[in-house]
Amino acid sequence: MANEPHVRPFDSDTITEDYFREFLIQPRTIGSVRPDISLQLFGRRFETPVMTAALSHLTGLKEDGLVEMARGAAAAGALTLVGMTQAEQYAAIAATGAPLVRIVKPFADEDKVMAQLRQAEELGAVAVGMDVDHIFDRNGEYDVVFGEAMGPKNWDDIARYCAATRLPFLVKGVLHPQEAALCKQAGVGGIVVSHHHGLVPTSVPALMVLPEIRAQVGPGYPVLVDGSITDGVQALKALALGATAVCVGRALIPPIRENGPEGARQTIARISAELRGALARTGAAELSALDASVLRRVRS
Repeated sequence: MANEPHVRPFDSDTITEDYFREFLIQPRTIGSVRPDISLQLFGRRFETPVMTAALSHLTGLKEDGLVEMARGAAAAGALTLVGMTQAEQYAAIAATGAPLVRIVKPFADEDKVMAQLRQAEELGAVAVGMDVDHIFDRNGEYDVVFGEAMGPKNWDDIARYCAATRLPFLVKGVLHPQEAALCKQAGVGGIVVSHHHGLVPTSVPALMVLPEIRAQVGPGYPVLVDGSITDGVQALKALALGATAVCVGRALIPPIRENGPEGARQTIARISAELRGALARTGAAELSALDASVLRRVRS
Protein backbone atom coordinates (compact mmCIF):
# COMPACT_ATOMS: atom_id res chain seq x y z
CA MET A 1 0.00 0.00 0.00
CA ALA A 2 1.22 3.50 -0.88
CA ASN A 3 0.52 4.84 2.61
CA GLU A 4 2.28 2.06 4.48
CA PRO A 5 5.54 3.11 6.19
CA HIS A 6 8.78 1.85 4.69
CA VAL A 7 10.27 -0.91 6.81
CA ARG A 8 14.04 -1.25 6.61
CA PRO A 9 15.37 -4.81 6.41
CA PHE A 10 16.77 -6.08 9.69
CA ASP A 11 19.91 -7.70 8.36
CA SER A 12 23.59 -7.55 9.20
CA ASP A 13 24.41 -4.90 6.61
CA THR A 14 21.65 -2.60 7.83
CA ILE A 15 22.68 -3.13 11.45
CA THR A 16 26.29 -2.27 10.57
CA GLU A 17 25.30 0.86 8.65
CA ASP A 18 23.07 2.02 11.50
CA TYR A 19 25.84 1.48 14.02
CA PHE A 20 28.30 3.50 11.94
CA ARG A 21 25.79 6.37 12.01
CA GLU A 22 25.65 6.34 15.81
CA PHE A 23 29.15 7.83 15.99
CA LEU A 24 29.91 11.42 15.07
CA ILE A 25 33.38 12.89 14.66
CA GLN A 26 34.41 15.56 17.18
CA PRO A 27 36.61 18.01 15.18
CA ARG A 28 39.70 19.66 16.63
CA THR A 29 41.78 21.56 14.07
CA ILE A 30 43.84 24.32 15.71
CA GLY A 31 47.46 23.20 15.73
CA SER A 32 46.72 20.20 13.52
CA VAL A 33 49.09 19.15 10.74
CA ARG A 34 48.74 16.98 7.65
CA PRO A 35 48.51 13.51 9.19
CA ASP A 36 50.66 10.50 8.37
CA ILE A 37 48.41 7.50 7.69
CA SER A 38 51.22 5.02 7.02
CA LEU A 39 51.19 1.77 8.98
CA GLN A 40 53.80 -0.67 10.23
CA LEU A 41 52.31 -4.17 10.21
CA PHE A 42 53.83 -7.67 10.08
CA GLY A 43 57.30 -6.21 9.64
CA ARG A 44 56.34 -4.11 6.61
CA ARG A 45 55.44 -0.47 6.08
CA PHE A 46 52.27 0.37 4.16
CA GLU A 47 51.13 3.76 2.88
CA THR A 48 47.65 3.25 4.28
CA PRO A 49 45.75 1.18 6.85
CA VAL A 50 43.12 0.53 4.17
CA MET A 51 43.63 -2.92 2.67
CA THR A 52 41.64 -5.43 0.67
CA ALA A 53 39.34 -7.97 2.24
CA ALA A 54 40.08 -11.65 1.59
CA LEU A 55 38.03 -11.87 -1.59
CA SER A 56 37.69 -15.05 -3.66
CA HIS A 57 36.40 -16.03 -7.10
CA LEU A 58 36.31 -12.64 -8.85
CA THR A 59 34.95 -13.94 -12.15
CA GLY A 60 33.58 -12.38 -15.32
CA LEU A 61 36.76 -10.40 -16.03
CA LYS A 62 39.24 -10.42 -18.91
CA GLU A 63 42.02 -11.12 -16.44
CA ASP A 64 42.05 -12.89 -13.06
CA GLY A 65 40.22 -10.52 -10.73
CA LEU A 66 42.36 -11.43 -7.72
CA VAL A 67 45.53 -10.75 -9.70
CA GLU A 68 44.13 -7.37 -10.72
CA MET A 69 43.11 -6.62 -7.14
CA ALA A 70 46.61 -7.38 -5.87
CA ARG A 71 48.23 -5.19 -8.53
CA GLY A 72 45.93 -2.29 -7.76
CA ALA A 73 46.35 -2.57 -4.00
CA ALA A 74 50.13 -2.69 -4.33
CA ALA A 75 50.05 0.45 -6.48
CA ALA A 76 48.10 2.15 -3.68
CA GLY A 77 50.70 1.06 -1.11
CA ALA A 78 48.24 -1.31 0.55
CA LEU A 79 48.26 -4.88 1.80
CA THR A 80 46.19 -7.52 -0.03
CA LEU A 81 44.34 -10.29 1.78
CA VAL A 82 43.64 -13.21 -0.53
CA GLY A 83 40.74 -15.58 -0.02
CA MET A 84 40.08 -19.07 -1.39
CA THR A 85 42.48 -19.93 -4.21
CA GLN A 86 44.05 -23.02 -5.68
CA ALA A 87 47.83 -23.36 -5.96
CA GLU A 88 48.15 -22.16 -9.57
CA GLN A 89 45.99 -19.10 -9.02
CA TYR A 90 47.76 -18.14 -5.82
CA ALA A 91 51.12 -18.45 -7.59
CA ALA A 92 49.88 -16.00 -10.25
CA ILE A 93 48.77 -13.56 -7.54
CA ALA A 94 52.11 -13.85 -5.74
CA ALA A 95 53.96 -13.27 -9.03
CA THR A 96 52.66 -9.68 -9.04
CA GLY A 97 55.06 -8.94 -6.18
CA ALA A 98 52.24 -7.48 -4.09
CA PRO A 99 52.47 -7.98 -0.31
CA LEU A 100 49.93 -10.70 0.50
CA VAL A 101 48.17 -12.39 3.37
CA ARG A 102 46.80 -15.76 2.31
CA ILE A 103 43.64 -16.72 4.20
CA VAL A 104 42.99 -20.44 3.80
CA LYS A 105 39.69 -22.17 4.41
CA PRO A 106 39.20 -24.58 7.33
CA PHE A 107 39.50 -27.59 5.04
CA ALA A 108 38.63 -30.99 6.44
CA ASP A 109 41.73 -32.18 4.56
CA GLU A 110 44.57 -31.16 6.87
CA ASP A 111 47.15 -31.87 4.16
CA LYS A 112 45.51 -29.19 2.02
CA VAL A 113 45.64 -26.67 4.86
CA MET A 114 49.34 -27.30 5.40
CA ALA A 115 50.13 -27.26 1.68
CA GLN A 116 48.52 -23.85 1.25
CA LEU A 117 50.32 -22.44 4.29
CA ARG A 118 53.63 -23.75 2.94
CA GLN A 119 53.05 -22.34 -0.54
CA ALA A 120 52.23 -18.90 0.85
CA GLU A 121 55.40 -18.92 2.94
CA GLU A 122 57.55 -20.13 0.04
CA LEU A 123 56.17 -17.42 -2.27
CA GLY A 124 56.91 -14.61 0.15
CA ALA A 125 53.60 -13.86 1.86
CA VAL A 126 53.60 -11.29 4.65
CA ALA A 127 51.29 -13.47 6.77
CA VAL A 128 48.85 -16.37 6.52
CA GLY A 129 45.61 -17.21 8.24
CA MET A 130 42.37 -19.14 8.36
CA ASP A 131 38.80 -18.12 7.66
CA VAL A 132 36.96 -19.87 10.52
CA ASP A 133 33.66 -18.31 9.38
CA HIS A 134 33.26 -21.18 6.96
CA ILE A 135 33.49 -24.13 9.32
CA PHE A 136 29.68 -24.40 9.30
CA ASP A 137 26.96 -23.70 6.76
CA ARG A 138 23.69 -21.96 7.66
CA ASN A 139 22.17 -25.28 8.77
CA GLY A 140 24.90 -26.15 11.25
CA GLU A 141 26.49 -28.76 8.99
CA TYR A 142 30.15 -28.68 8.07
CA ASP A 143 30.33 -26.35 5.09
CA VAL A 144 31.16 -27.26 1.52
CA VAL A 145 32.65 -24.34 -0.40
CA PHE A 146 33.00 -24.74 -4.18
CA GLY A 147 33.07 -28.50 -3.72
CA GLU A 148 35.66 -28.42 -0.92
CA ALA A 149 34.64 -29.96 2.43
CA MET A 150 35.30 -27.92 5.56
CA GLY A 151 35.91 -29.40 9.01
CA PRO A 152 35.93 -28.48 12.71
CA LYS A 153 38.94 -26.72 14.22
CA ASN A 154 39.85 -26.57 17.89
CA TRP A 155 42.45 -24.60 19.84
CA ASP A 156 45.05 -27.36 19.44
CA ASP A 157 44.60 -27.07 15.66
CA ILE A 158 45.04 -23.29 15.79
CA ALA A 159 48.21 -23.61 17.88
CA ARG A 160 49.52 -26.23 15.44
CA TYR A 161 48.97 -23.93 12.45
CA CYS A 162 50.77 -21.12 14.26
CA ALA A 163 53.72 -23.43 14.90
CA ALA A 164 53.73 -24.73 11.31
CA THR A 165 54.81 -21.43 9.74
CA ARG A 166 57.40 -18.74 10.33
CA LEU A 167 54.81 -16.16 9.32
CA PRO A 168 52.20 -14.53 11.55
CA PHE A 169 49.09 -16.73 11.52
CA LEU A 170 45.80 -14.83 11.62
CA VAL A 171 42.29 -15.98 12.49
CA LYS A 172 39.52 -14.38 10.45
CA GLY A 173 35.94 -14.38 11.71
CA VAL A 174 36.44 -13.34 15.34
CA LEU A 175 33.48 -11.47 16.86
CA HIS A 176 33.68 -12.37 20.54
CA PRO A 177 36.11 -10.64 22.93
CA GLN A 178 36.88 -13.89 24.79
CA GLU A 179 37.70 -15.67 21.53
CA ALA A 180 40.01 -12.78 20.64
CA ALA A 181 41.84 -13.23 23.95
CA LEU A 182 42.11 -16.99 23.40
CA CYS A 183 43.53 -16.41 19.92
CA LYS A 184 46.30 -14.31 21.40
CA GLN A 185 46.98 -16.94 24.06
CA ALA A 186 47.20 -19.64 21.36
CA GLY A 187 49.95 -17.74 19.56
CA VAL A 188 47.79 -16.24 16.81
CA GLY A 189 49.60 -13.29 15.28
CA GLY A 190 46.50 -11.17 14.72
CA ILE A 191 42.78 -11.40 14.09
CA VAL A 192 40.29 -10.23 11.50
CA VAL A 193 37.06 -9.09 13.13
CA SER A 194 34.37 -10.01 10.62
CA HIS A 195 30.86 -11.43 10.29
CA HIS A 196 31.58 -12.54 6.71
CA HIS A 197 28.73 -10.61 5.13
CA GLY A 198 26.23 -11.77 7.72
CA LEU A 199 26.62 -15.54 7.60
CA VAL A 200 24.69 -15.44 10.87
CA PRO A 201 21.65 -13.19 10.33
CA THR A 202 21.65 -10.12 12.61
CA SER A 203 25.15 -10.94 13.85
CA VAL A 204 26.84 -8.26 15.92
CA PRO A 205 28.58 -5.53 13.87
CA ALA A 206 32.35 -5.61 14.03
CA LEU A 207 32.36 -1.96 15.08
CA MET A 208 30.27 -2.75 18.16
CA VAL A 209 32.70 -5.30 19.60
CA LEU A 210 35.95 -3.59 18.61
CA PRO A 211 36.46 -1.71 21.89
CA GLU A 212 35.91 -4.89 23.95
CA ILE A 213 38.20 -6.89 21.70
CA ARG A 214 40.93 -4.27 21.91
CA ALA A 215 40.61 -4.25 25.70
CA GLN A 216 41.07 -8.04 25.73
CA VAL A 217 44.13 -8.23 23.46
CA GLY A 218 45.82 -5.02 24.59
CA PRO A 219 47.59 -2.31 22.58
CA GLY A 220 49.75 -3.18 19.61
CA TYR A 221 48.12 -6.53 18.83
CA PRO A 222 47.00 -6.58 15.14
CA VAL A 223 43.21 -6.29 14.92
CA LEU A 224 41.96 -5.97 11.35
CA VAL A 225 38.28 -5.22 10.80
CA ASP A 226 36.23 -6.35 7.81
CA GLY A 227 32.65 -5.13 7.77
CA SER A 228 30.96 -3.04 5.06
CA ILE A 229 33.54 -0.23 5.09
CA THR A 230 33.12 1.90 1.99
CA ASP A 231 34.61 5.31 2.82
CA GLY A 232 37.30 7.03 4.84
CA VAL A 233 35.02 8.34 7.57
CA GLN A 234 33.85 4.80 8.33
CA ALA A 235 37.49 3.71 8.32
CA LEU A 236 38.35 6.43 10.84
CA LYS A 237 35.54 5.33 13.16
CA ALA A 238 36.77 1.73 13.06
CA LEU A 239 40.37 2.78 13.73
CA ALA A 240 39.29 5.07 16.58
CA LEU A 241 37.40 2.20 18.22
CA GLY A 242 40.35 -0.16 18.23
CA ALA A 243 41.13 -1.45 14.75
CA THR A 244 44.72 -1.56 13.53
CA ALA A 245 43.63 -1.56 9.90
CA VAL A 246 40.45 -1.90 7.85
CA CYS A 247 39.59 -4.29 5.03
CA VAL A 248 37.53 -3.22 2.02
CA GLY A 249 35.74 -5.92 0.07
CA ARG A 250 32.52 -5.41 -1.85
CA ALA A 251 33.30 -1.74 -2.55
CA LEU A 252 36.26 -2.94 -4.64
CA ILE A 253 34.38 -5.36 -6.85
CA PRO A 254 32.57 -2.96 -9.27
CA PRO A 255 35.70 -0.80 -9.80
CA ILE A 256 37.79 -3.91 -10.51
CA ARG A 257 35.18 -5.13 -12.99
CA GLU A 258 35.17 -1.73 -14.72
CA ASN A 259 38.83 -0.73 -14.60
CA GLY A 260 40.89 -3.70 -13.42
CA PRO A 261 43.91 -2.88 -11.25
CA GLU A 262 43.37 0.86 -11.67
CA GLY A 263 39.86 0.50 -10.27
CA ALA A 264 41.26 -1.17 -7.16
CA ARG A 265 44.01 1.44 -6.82
CA GLN A 266 41.62 4.36 -7.20
CA THR A 267 39.17 2.94 -4.65
CA ILE A 268 41.83 2.36 -2.00
CA ALA A 269 43.37 5.76 -2.75
CA ARG A 270 39.97 7.46 -2.42
CA ILE A 271 39.16 5.84 0.92
CA SER A 272 42.68 6.61 2.16
CA ALA A 273 42.38 10.27 1.14
CA GLU A 274 39.00 10.53 2.86
CA LEU A 275 40.54 8.97 5.96
CA ARG A 276 43.41 11.47 5.91
CA GLY A 277 40.93 14.33 5.49
CA ALA A 278 38.87 13.21 8.47
CA LEU A 279 41.96 12.48 10.58
CA ALA A 280 43.34 15.96 9.91
CA ARG A 281 40.27 17.41 11.62
CA THR A 282 40.71 15.36 14.79
CA GLY A 283 44.06 16.78 15.84
CA ALA A 284 45.77 13.39 15.42
CA ALA A 285 49.04 13.66 13.47
CA GLU A 286 49.31 9.90 12.92
CA LEU A 287 47.28 6.74 13.36
CA SER A 288 48.85 5.90 16.72
CA ALA A 289 47.42 9.15 18.14
CA LEU A 290 43.86 8.20 17.19
CA ASP A 291 41.46 6.94 19.85
CA ALA A 292 37.78 6.96 20.78
CA SER A 293 38.00 10.51 22.15
CA VAL A 294 37.55 11.81 18.59
CA LEU A 295 34.04 10.30 18.46
CA ARG A 296 30.76 11.35 20.01
CA ARG A 297 28.03 8.69 20.37
CA VAL A 298 24.59 9.87 19.29
CA ARG A 299 22.92 7.48 21.72
CA SER A 300 24.31 5.22 24.42
